[in-house]
Amino acid sequence: MPYFGKWPAWFDLFLLSCKWNASIDWLFLTDCPEPALRMPNVRYRQIEFSDYCKLVSSRLGIDFKPRTPYKLCDVKPCYGYIHSDAIEGYDFFGFGDVDVIYGDLRKFLDERVLSHQLISTHRGRISGHFCLLKNNEKMRNAFRRIVGWQGLLETPEHLGIDESNFTKVFLRLRHRLYPTLVRELPGVFDGFQRNNHWEEQYSTILSPLPWIDGSAQHPEEWLWKDGHLTNTRDGDREFMYLHFMNWKSARWLPKELRRSGGRAAWEDNEKVSYVGHRDVPNGFRISRQGFHPL
Repeated sequence: MPYFGKWPAWFDLFLLSCKWNASIDWLFLTDCPEPALRMPNVRYRQIEFSDYCKLVSSRLGIDFKPRTPYKLCDVKPCYGYIHSDAIEGYDFFGFGDVDVIYGDLRKFLDERVLSHQLISTHRGRISGHFCLLKNNEKMRNAFRRIVGWQGLLETPEHLGIDESNFTKVFLRLRHRLYPTLVRELPGVFDGFQRNNHWEEQYSTILSPLPWIDGSAQHPEEWLWKDGHLTNTRDGDREFMYLHFMNWKSARWLPKELRRSGGRAAWEDNEKVSYVGHRDVPNGFRISRQGFHPL
């Protein structure tokens, strides 16, 4: 996870949710100082943004000159190749975001799921906020099947390659109206199009996707305690992780909310996290008002 600039206000809580997933490791390449809160399964490599761009250029044989660090989202499909040294010996590698809080990941990543070569937390596309790929030469080089990938990465602006273009490598017929049999048909002839796991985890609040019950109303309050993530709407049902992008920023809010001048809930908050170190053992809740102790 390359990350440059300044750690977000909730980063200690993100790290805590990583700690409770002890069988998974995270690696940050960053110019941010190492947080005071150290977790045994989270490591850091110090590197300046300009030097990281040079590393990407060198490893991929392109001229990578992004306008902002947000362009790094487009590089996500290439992480396994760029950082092959860092993932040596691991079964899977993956990419994600920091505007998430993890639940019990291995509750969802059981042996059945881990028998697949690609694991996405959306049904019809790759999820940029959490995606796992088998750590082998085929999957480390899968990004090369993106049509025109060099030119797309050399474009300075963010294009969403990690979700839109990369999805087509593994799911050519992705429309939700296609029957499952039709969507899986290309896999008979293309090894990249089969043995992939697409399962909606209902991670992103305020997305256009209907909620589990088919309604447009998403949960307003989420609860994290001892590595388990639930919400006040779905009873004891646990969730893999919460992606709170749409509380943080209005950039990806549904069009009808943006057209009406809608702002993200936290954009007007003077403070986002109200959880101190003494509160952490008791867990915390996440809502439109930010992070608060349970």
